[in-house]
Amino acid sequence: MTQLSPHRHHAIDYVELTVTDLEQAKRFYTEAFGWRFNDYGPGYAGIQSPQGEAAPEVGGLRTGQQVRAGGPFLLLYSTDLDRSVEAVKNAGGQVVNGPYEFPGGRRFHFTDPSGNELGVWAEA
Repeated sequence: MTQLSPHRHHAIDYVELTVTDLEQAKRFYTEAFGWRFNDYGPGYAGIQSPQGEAAPEVGGLRTGQQVRAGGPFLLLYSTDLDRSVEAVKNAGGQVVNGPYEFPGGRRFHFTDPSGNELGVWAEA
């Protein structure tokens, strides 16, 4: 039986927050909102969905030297990452990073014509 993906093509799928101290941020969000995390090493933790452990992650905390200008990083999902790269370029966007491999898939970052940076990811 084929399991349907909870991800929707080109929909906002994941929000990534840059934090300067990962452990402090995890403590804060756990105490303030009851969030739980999946640890992926010393620099990243996935935010578990409020629907429970079986549901997909809804975001992540990424360690960085400083918080991103402009706030959280939005990730869209793609069923065909290479076609999404071409669509971004053809629409006037600029690919600024990737595509590259990461645990669970591939992704790239782009800027829109106004300079907003977003990412697109696809499952492995």
